[in-house]
Amino acid sequence: MFRCTDELADLQKYPYHIRDVHISDPFILADEASRRYYTYVQFADTRRFPETPAGPGHFYVLESEDLIHWSAPQVCFEKGDFWADQDYWAPECHLWQGRYYLISSFRAPGSYRRCQCLAADSPKGPFRPVRPEPVTPEGWHCLDGSLYVDRKGAPWLVFCHEWLQVGDGQICAVPLSGDLGEAVGEPVVLFRASDGPWTGSSGVTDGPFLHRLPGGKLVMLWSGFTPGGSYAIGCASSAYGEITGPWTQEKEPLYALDGGHAMLFRAFSGQLMMACHCPNDHPRKRILLFEMEETPDALHIVNEVTGNWYQGIGGAGARFAYREACAEVPCFRLDPRG
Repeated sequence: MFRCTDELADLQKYPYHIRDVHISDPFILADEASRRYYTYVQFADTRRFPETPAGPGHFYVLESEDLIHWSAPQVCFEKGDFWADQDYWAPECHLWQGRYYLISSFRAPGSYRRCQCLAADSPKGPFRPVRPEPVTPEGWHCLDGSLYVDRKGAPWLVFCHEWLQVGDGQICAVPLSGDLGEAVGEPVVLFRASDGPWTGSSGVTDGPFLHRLPGGKLVMLWSGFTPGGSYAIGCASSAYGEITGPWTQEKEPLYALDGGHAMLFRAFSGQLMMACHCPNDHPRKRILLFEMEETPDALHIVNEVTGNWYQGIGGAGARFAYREACAEVPCFRLDPRG
């Protein structure tokens, strides 16, 4: 076991412990070029970091060497003359054809929320819109765009068509141009919230993320609510290993303790990790990091390493939550620094 203690970290450069990072819908980029981890937030803790520019129309980047100690937030995108200044939700950063692409949802007053791609030459930005217009269909209320590259090397945007507009929320996909700037085909509805056997009647679909297992099976993590109201992570699989499906849902969620909007990444140690936020209560949202096991047919949780469930656990585990802050030192099976 590797114990990730403060003594191993440069606390001047990385003063922000993962238990203190207020974040929604965390996405972690493991950047091989810099051997650093990056995550992106739409709000900054200006009480802790008063020098950080604040206000709507910003994205901030946090950097880490060990997944536990993070840098102060740095601005990586500023609105300028960009069309939207609201609902900067669920930013994801992907390396595609040598550039870094920040994919998120945006909204302007009087308009629907839509997804768009920003690009930069560095994971720290500055990011700029690839094209002036969003990539999700005109007239659709959308969020949570994610990049998927198919077996032929073609990029797709996988996203949610909001339950607020269609009632039974949808997970959809649309093929993209090579610069990720525009849709080059019609959107396809992959499945709906009601297709999940573990979901309640809320109709919510959140946070799609695609991953191919060692045997070639294509799976998708996505989030919704259980009948008891707990935010949860479900898993679906494509029958033929293609984005168009058909998709089959697992009967039980992968995680159902009021944590969700999950994604997977491989640490520099080679360990597959899952990140999500928990609890699903905005002021208390923190990153949960899980060590994962993948088999040819399934994903399994091995251990949660951050301790951020300790006070915030919900769902079926709510009555077991502790009042005191977790004092355990985060431990990894392998050193995440590689």
